[in-house]
Amino acid sequence: MMKFRPGISAKLFLAIFSTCLLLLVLMHWGVRLSFERGFIDYIKHGNEQRVALLSDALADQYEDHGNWTFLRNNERLVWQMLRSLDQNPDGNKQLPPHGWRTQFWVLDDRFTVMVGPRGPVPPDGFRQSIKLDDGRVVGWVVSAPPERLTRSTDISFDQQQRRTSWWIVGISTLLAAAVTWLLARGLLAPVKRLVEGTRRLAAGDYASRVQVSSRDELGRLAQDFNRLAGTLEKNEHMRRAFMADISHELRTPLAILRGELEAIQDGVRQLTPDSVVSLQSEVATLTKLVDDLHQLSLSDEGALTYRKQPTDLVNLLELVSGSFRARFQQHGLSISLQLPAEAPVFGDPDRLMQLFTNLMENSLRYTDAGGGLQVTLQHDATGTTLLFDDSAPGVTDEQRVQIFERFYRAESSRNRASGGSGLGLAICQNIVEAHNGRMKAEHSERGGLQIVIHLPADIPV
Repeated sequence: MMKFRPGISAKLFLAIFSTCLLLLVLMHWGVRLSFERGFIDYIKHGNEQRVALLSDALADQYEDHGNWTFLRNNERLVWQMLRSLDQNPDGNKQLPPHGWRTQFWVLDDRFTVMVGPRGPVPPDGFRQSIKLDDGRVVGWVVSAPPERLTRSTDISFDQQQRRTSWWIVGISTLLAAAVTWLLARGLLAPVKRLVEGTRRLAAGDYASRVQVSSRDELGRLAQDFNRLAGTLEKNEHMRRAFMADISHELRTPLAILRGELEAIQDGVRQLTPDSVVSLQSEVATLTKLVDDLHQLSLSDEGALTYRKQPTDLVNLLELVSGSFRARFQQHGLSISLQLPAEAPVFGDPDRLMQLFTNLMENSLRYTDAGGGLQVTLQHDATGTTLLFDDSAPGVTDEQRVQIFERFYRAESSRNRASGGSGLGLAICQNIVEAHNGRMKAEHSERGGLQIVIHLPADIPV
């Protein structure tokens, strides 16, 4: 049997609604307690005023009669006096309406009960002395403390207030439930959108996006989700393009090898030194492609070994350019260097030489005869900037943005003889990033392409 597990919407609703309900109950209890105590204090204050007025009236009657004979066992006289006081109270004392609300006793100077109910006089009741003009105390008026309501009108009023209070609690509870439901629904709407978007993303729908409806933490989470989805979508496109490009790059040399081998096997072509050289050329192309793929995968994963140490870029550039000068001259190209006396950085000399080699090889393949490459190095306290400027042909803005993508060639023909594998600049970018640097492509003033590399100051990382 499956157990019911409430979702986050139900949990949030129950949490907020329980809090509201608890506050309503506490407020109702506090208001009821305050009302009852205040009502009893109101009655007590009114009784104390009536006791004071009654004691003054009894003192006047005692002055007229000289003793208490007129009052003993004559409760009717006392009630007549009370009614008279309620109808014509003293001008300085405002009596609450609805009359006397508690028991009272009239005692003589010997504490003998003259008027009042049977039973003991409460010791904690309110006592007012009956004092004559000469200051002599001839008796007492005692009222019972109003600890609870006794009159039917007071009880009825209290019950009415109690019912009204519970009606208010009930209506407030319904309103709290409605507001809580709307609040929980509104707060969880972004979460539900994120959950649905995550479900679609996990199912492979990388075009999934969620609406950003706020600038709070949930809004920032939605923005991060959209960036993640965009990155996954881009990576998926790159993966598919990568697999298609690999298939394309491998298909051509393999087709050539297969065709030439089948021609030799069928006797159409003789196995001569020239045919062996052609086969070796295609094998070399495949070997270079596989090696570049291996280097790219290692640089992507960070698996390339970097043995960083204080290194002078000037010496590295002179060594690499020296190895390329003969090839540049064979293609009718020039290579020039504008270098300071030294440019110390903290990096791996082997990987930096691989970086410079790939860049010079790229210029050699893509620069028309009669032009050349100019390498400029600028070094200061903020770091080192290298500029690789070659001559025509240049690239368009679209090609400049895509030039660091894998297997991309600026040539539409994708000619392997001049274009290489299309992985060199992607490897260069990984090497620069491994040295905490930046690399970008710009238009060169010489009419070709300018590669800009910035390496930070020689701080060990």
